[in-house]
Amino acid sequence: MKLYGEANPAPNPRRVRIFAAEKGLDLPEVRVALRKGEHKAPEHRARNSLGQVPVLELDDGETISESVAICRYLEALHPAPPMFGTCALTQARVDMWVRRIEFQLMVPVGMYWRHAHPLTASLLVQNREFGESNRPIVAKTLTWLDRELADGRAWIAGDVYGMADIVVLTTIDFASFIGLDVPEEAERLKAWRARASARPSATA
Repeated sequence: MKLYGEANPAPNPRRVRIFAAEKGLDLPEVRVALRKGEHKAPEHRARNSLGQVPVLELDDGETISESVAICRYLEALHPAPPMFGTCALTQARVDMWVRRIEFQLMVPVGMYWRHAHPLTASLLVQNREFGESNRPIVAKTLTWLDRELADGRAWIAGDVYGMADIVVLTTIDFASFIGLDVPEEAERLKAWRARASARPSATA
């Protein structure tokens, strides 16, 4: 089993690396150079027709794409420690938060990245006005997330670190890399980020 991914700050391959580190799994990774367009090469499209990373290749040649799907597969094989919850309620909370972050935060971060950042200017026809319009949306979402942490819970989906935290950390770190920082007044979110970043898995 091996992972096709890319180095930081690419957020989606990093999700899987952090997840594997939390599980104590040795998951070999083959780097696919996104800036060189290797993810669009025929040999990679044979693994994922969308030409994206990460892709998990199983020993029999079967491939799984999408970071959360890969992590769910690894969770089924290696259930301890649980990263997707331990009962119907905690599992639903994790799924709720993963979906919220992907739609409410990662989408506008991605739109800013595609349409307003200079590193992507050569990859597509940018609509810079649209791209910049996502900046306040990201800030508003991060402020909302800070308010959600006002109940004092340690982690995004409750009292146990899990997949929701991985999704948030990788998204926020990527957002910071492209110039969309956590608002200064979001003290709870910054404290959560510090806790998550202090875990050894965060360096994966």
